[in-house]
Amino acid sequence: MEFAKIILKPGKEQSILRYHPWIFSGAIKSVSGEIEEGDIVEVLDSNNNFLAIGHSQIGSISVRIISFTRVVPDENFWEDKIKKALAVREKAGLFNNPDTNAFRLVHAEGDGMPGLIVDIYNQTAVMQIHTVGMYLIKDTLCNALRNVIGPNLKAVYNKSEGTIPFKADVSPENGFMFGKTDDKTAIENGLRFNVDYEKGQKTGFFVDQRENRALLEKYSKDKKVLNLFCYTGGFSFYALRGGASVVHSVDSSERAIELTNKNVEFNFPGDERHRSFAEDAFKYLNHSGQDYDLMILDPPAFAKHLNVVPNALQGYRKLNTRAIEKINPGGIIFTFSCSQVISKDAFRKAVFSAAAKTGRNVRILHQLEQPADHPVNIYHPESEYLKGLVLFVE
Repeated sequence: MEFAKIILKPGKEQSILRYHPWIFSGAIKSVSGEIEEGDIVEVLDSNNNFLAIGHSQIGSISVRIISFTRVVPDENFWEDKIKKALAVREKAGLFNNPDTNAFRLVHAEGDGMPGLIVDIYNQTAVMQIHTVGMYLIKDTLCNALRNVIGPNLKAVYNKSEGTIPFKADVSPENGFMFGKTDDKTAIENGLRFNVDYEKGQKTGFFVDQRENRALLEKYSKDKKVLNLFCYTGGFSFYALRGGASVVHSVDSSERAIELTNKNVEFNFPGDERHRSFAEDAFKYLNHSGQDYDLMILDPPAFAKHLNVVPNALQGYRKLNTRAIEKINPGGIIFTFSCSQVISKDAFRKAVFSAAAKTGRNVRILHQLEQPADHPVNIYHPESEYLKGLVLFVE
């Protein structure tokens, strides 16, 4: 099968020879053949030697590579990739685990499938697509998921309406691609929760914080806990199981607070230790007179593009400064950034600046990251997005 060809400028093949999966527009010398967004293209060096194949797209990233060998990316190709992704989750103990049936099966570049996210909630796969190339083969991907997972998969839900680039000439709609279910509950470390994959953020729940929530549980006994940017309350119900004396959940979204309350009631019906507040997190921190021993700062991405990094870092400094000022002596703060464009070093410096501004003595107890089902492609450091610190504040 013949594909259109993209020829790189001399020397611009070096990143591809190091297996980085992106081709930037500035690296391209010429194009041979007609290319529409989402088409499969071959990438050649300036001497016309084959380098890779990938999906073309409009923007600064012109090609996202799906293979560094010359292959035809048919259903068998994608099925093999999904099999390999599933094998990683099996090794991590996340497949057929009765205590945890929510995990990420496909993590885009981390699994060699740029533009594709697949999260599993019980027996439903929620697929979120970020590129036109992946969107055009969504039916192939759905069939591959069914073939690989087999009878353990009862439904596939496509949630790509808000993630395909807005300039793309496609009209994505959310909905079931295979099967259908009204059961939107899943289990994580023995705790139950509702998954709002139809209206919620991302695929409906942040499975990337699973191990960090489990760590928080160990620190929660007899603590007064504040969970800011709580979304659906994951950290809150772990804190309750850990024996917290008080848990307050705060989110600006009324819908998020509804889900938090539902999830808490799911696991701890009638538990009066928990209260929730639909309010801006910064405002809540400023006026709250409550003393807290344990805080969780897990805001949505403050920066999605490089041009807003300075403002985002200012936001992290402001948030952490206020939390460090307010927390009780001997308190613990779990603080996170999920912004891909914010490096570990930059985030740590922002938290360091916040601590220095307060004048309090602060120690780092843990340095946190994304779990094994969100693998980082060693050739693509950009796939490492989640970073966190556990702070002890004297």
